[in-house]
Amino acid sequence: MRVLITGAAGFIGSHLCDRFLADGHTVVGIDNLVTGNPRNLAHLVEHSRFTFMRQDVSTHITIDGDLDAVLHFASPASPIDYLKIPIQTLKVGSLGTHNALGVALAKNARFLLASTSEIYGDPLEHPQKESYFGNVDSIGVRGCYDEAKRFAEAMTMAYHRAHAVQTRIVRIFNTYGPRMRLDDGRVVPNFIGQALRGEPLTVYGDGAQTRSFQYVDDLVEGVTRLLHSDYVEPVNIGTQFELSVLEFAHLINELTQNSAGIVFQDARIKGDPQTRRPDTSRAKAILDWEPRVLLRDGLTRTIAYFREVV
Repeated sequence: MRVLITGAAGFIGSHLCDRFLADGHTVVGIDNLVTGNPRNLAHLVEHSRFTFMRQDVSTHITIDGDLDAVLHFASPASPIDYLKIPIQTLKVGSLGTHNALGVALAKNARFLLASTSEIYGDPLEHPQKESYFGNVDSIGVRGCYDEAKRFAEAMTMAYHRAHAVQTRIVRIFNTYGPRMRLDDGRVVPNFIGQALRGEPLTVYGDGAQTRSFQYVDDLVEGVTRLLHSDYVEPVNIGTQFELSVLEFAHLINELTQNSAGIVFQDARIKGDPQTRRPDTSRAKAILDWEPRVLLRDGLTRTIAYFREVV
């Protein structure tokens, strides 16, 4: 296949480039490098089946030649980004998705949207099934990301119904691994960065809020299987292993041998979800997928990566 991946220089996008190239495909990567990092793709610069194009998908997407698939992963994806560039976040989820779908339609290519567990908001259902409509504050500071992704899902289904585009939607739950930005504000790089600097880990609120962390290789496997499937409706990809943020902080200190401990601060962003765990029965039934990498193993690999960049 010849595959277009938007957001190719991002954390997840760059791992997808690696996977599709390893599977023998040709990859065209697009990124405007607002939150993506060229370093994530440096090892692919000389690859004969990889091409990088710096474009803003919210403005236009120009691709010559045929395409077999479009994977739309371009988007800021951290709370810090929501506060700094809310309009760009909304535009890539709306205009960028529209443009990416237009390319898929023009090229007769399969389309896969990277959606998110954030479309569930601060959920009143636990764990979250794909049938749950969510509890989202559309005008809160997180709304620019949540609503952009909800719009993107609606646009994707509209193209499927109106234009018969072969669409797929993955709802991604908390994912971690090498190539995360150290300063992106999410809990994994925050904790690991502080621990490797010998600082106390900052826990916002009382730390009782829960998360379920999956390693990036498991996500990439799920995305790959979904793209090649015939399933149109959204599919959760994440792990059902749930722990509190405070428990996670203790685990990071243990794995990094950080003796500086933990400090507590007031909640950073209003509307921070208090629980987050997917129901992945759909992924198991349709894709025969489930996460394989244990949390300790994935964190050990991730900590090794961050030791090189702290």
